[in-house]
Amino acid sequence: MFVGMDAVKPTPLITGVAEDMLYVALGEKVKKNKLLLLWALQNSGGRKICIILVHRPAKAIPIMGVKFPASKMEKKEVDAYREIERKEMKNILDEYCQICREMGVEAETLYTEMDRVEKGILELITKHGISKLVMGAAADKHYSKRMMGLKSKKAIYVRQHAPLSCHIQFICEGRLIYTRQNTTTGSSTSIRSPSEETNISVAPSSSAQVSFCCEGGSRTVISSFDGTEELPIPRRRFDEEGSSDECTESSRRYPPNSGYSTCSSSGALDITRVSSARYEGSVNEQEHGNINDTFHAQLQQAMAEAEKGRREALQEAERHGEAKKDAVETMRRARLSESSSAEELKQRKEIEEALAKERQEHGKVKNQLNQVIQDLQVALDRQSSLGNQISEYEKMVKWLELKTASSVERLQTSIKERDEMRVERDQALKEAEALRNKQEEVSSTDMVQFLSDLPFSEIEEATRNFDPSLKIGEGRHGRVYKGILCQTEAAIKMLHYHNSGFQLQVDALSKLKHPNLVMLIGSCPEAQALIFEYLPNGTLEDRLSCKDNTPPLSWQTRVCIATGLCSALIFLHSSTPFSILHGDLTPAKVLLGANFVSKLRGWCPLSQDQSLNKNITRFWSTERKGITFPYLDPEFLFTGELTLKSDVYSFGIILLQLLTGRPPLGIQKEVQYALDAGTLQSVLDPLAGDWPFEQAEQWAHLALRCCEMYRKNRPHLRSDVWTELKQMMVLGGCTHSSQLGYEGYSEPPPYILCPISQEVMQDPHVAADGFTYEAKSLKEWFDRGHDTSPMTNLRLEHYHLVPNHALRSAIQEWRQRH
Repeated sequence: MFVGMDAVKPTPLITGVAEDMLYVALGEKVKKNKLLLLWALQNSGGRKICIILVHRPAKAIPIMGVKFPASKMEKKEVDAYREIERKEMKNILDEYCQICREMGVEAETLYTEMDRVEKGILELITKHGISKLVMGAAADKHYSKRMMGLKSKKAIYVRQHAPLSCHIQFICEGRLIYTRQNTTTGSSTSIRSPSEETNISVAPSSSAQVSFCCEGGSRTVISSFDGTEELPIPRRRFDEEGSSDECTESSRRYPPNSGYSTCSSSGALDITRVSSARYEGSVNEQEHGNINDTFHAQLQQAMAEAEKGRREALQEAERHGEAKKDAVETMRRARLSESSSAEELKQRKEIEEALAKERQEHGKVKNQLNQVIQDLQVALDRQSSLGNQISEYEKMVKWLELKTASSVERLQTSIKERDEMRVERDQALKEAEALRNKQEEVSSTDMVQFLSDLPFSEIEEATRNFDPSLKIGEGRHGRVYKGILCQTEAAIKMLHYHNSGFQLQVDALSKLKHPNLVMLIGSCPEAQALIFEYLPNGTLEDRLSCKDNTPPLSWQTRVCIATGLCSALIFLHSSTPFSILHGDLTPAKVLLGANFVSKLRGWCPLSQDQSLNKNITRFWSTERKGITFPYLDPEFLFTGELTLKSDVYSFGIILLQLLTGRPPLGIQKEVQYALDAGTLQSVLDPLAGDWPFEQAEQWAHLALRCCEMYRKNRPHLRSDVWTELKQMMVLGGCTHSSQLGYEGYSEPPPYILCPISQEVMQDPHVAADGFTYEAKSLKEWFDRGHDTSPMTNLRLEHYHLVPNHALRSAIQEWRQRH
């Protein structure tokens, strides 16, 4: 509970009954009061424990190291400091309760605030009807084995003014010093002393007489009416004269006819009279039954007057002792004064000097106090100013809220429209991705020859008689020239030798149609020439090395290139009736179109190779004699056999080159070491821009999985690699556009390009094969006599076209942005 000086706050519920509760009054210093609490816990007799704490509110409040009187401070400042004091008192109570819990006892608490601790204890005793109390007799440092009374003024005050119904035990140094028992039920008080004792015996009959015996001792015992119990009452030791006076006082109070007898001059107990009184009470018990109540009342009155006299005697003795001490001290000081008058003069001079210094110090402190008060006033003024500014800002905020309220509805409408457009766009993206993933098996029996043979004269005209300035490449099997055929740029490859299987190669290459494969657009059997579509951005190998000062590829563009290359490999590996193995996949075999769309090149068929599985057909580039070593499957060196997982290994090396821009030899160990050391950022290609670290780390792990030593540990292209690359495209923003290493250039996403013309579609339509084409390009495809899909080469079930409105919206959005 919290009881203040001016007001009493609500008291917490005390679950125990007051008579069954042992109350322990403790101070604010836990260490000095711990022994008192432990004594109460050990001697509680199974009663519940309630801890009493009386707090004296501070009269001076410290502010910035200087104490100010509480009466001169503002009420809110005083209340704030009082709240801090209450929290400190609560912490002290919590410490006491913790000690009780450690002893296995759950304690309750009472708390009040009062200028004087003893008055606070008396207030709590009266208010809560406390019948059993334990408190300190004196500070522990004052304890001695000869200690017979109370040394603490608070304890003396409580003993004198507490209600008679309250049983109080006073403790010092963990030992019981004094007990003031409940006197309302016929009991009294006692001081624990084995050498001093006075007995008060009460006869069991109604006509009993009470004898008081004043001896040299101070222990008093009162017998109950049945003669079976004796209760101790404390008495104070007096000298011979004091005892005689007290006996005289008792004689005056209790006259002979009152039924009580006083002390004799010899101080001995009149045992004969007591025995006679007991005997007569026994004989006349029935005759005097009605008089018993009268004697009992007289006995209670006599005990009360005896207690009052005892208190007055104790007070007088204490005053006498104090006066005697003061006299002795005065005499001692007088003797010292007479023997050291010269020393006093010297000390007086020193005191005056010290006083002067103290005055100077006081002046400094006063100046500091004035400065602090001024600073405090400035702070208060500033606080007031800030309060006014806050009020103005609040008004401004309300005005802005009212002003923007009208815009909220318009904003919500715009958000709703934007969300609808995003839903349509996302649907278009999902449909485009689904169309890219849909690849049917290719049947070679249903393929139709659509390429026409070109005469040698047109080849000469297109290359200007094979002008060296038009030569764009040369390999072991032929030279490549740039030329214009039918108003279209083309790459014309002239083979060095005549091959009898030339026509078979042309037929096989003409059947492979995919957006990420270099397309064969014609041939010249007479000149042994193959005519491919022209890709202006060269090979991936040249662009990674920035050949001829070409701008570097951004990391977004590299993600799109890797995704397109993965799509081409999935198409080859999914071909029927036999899967197609590239077998020599390197960055030099990857060409880049105008929009940096990656396309795989270098196809020529071979008969079944003994180094391959029986269900795999090997296609190889006409520009090599063997497989490039850094990209070669390690298991081939041991087994002499190539599988589809051999292309996965080569693809993994290319992924590492796209990530780091470094040569292929030893690149796996460098990246793996960087990952293990946490220094992946140090091996990333700085020309690619700022790779998102999480995405770069995911890319590195994927590439290293593709480069595993054993084929069984390498991932599957369609289910594993393709899925992760698509996620990287979306996270990297490659779905919308891919940025080059320099500003101002962006390429369209692959899903808005027509698979036939490789240009951004204006009128996208869905054909029977599920792919979306430019309507004009697909009609021209049909007009040339084709009845198969440009993507799968499978026969189309019908020629009906369905407009793709979702993709059209996505294309329009892309055009608006670019």
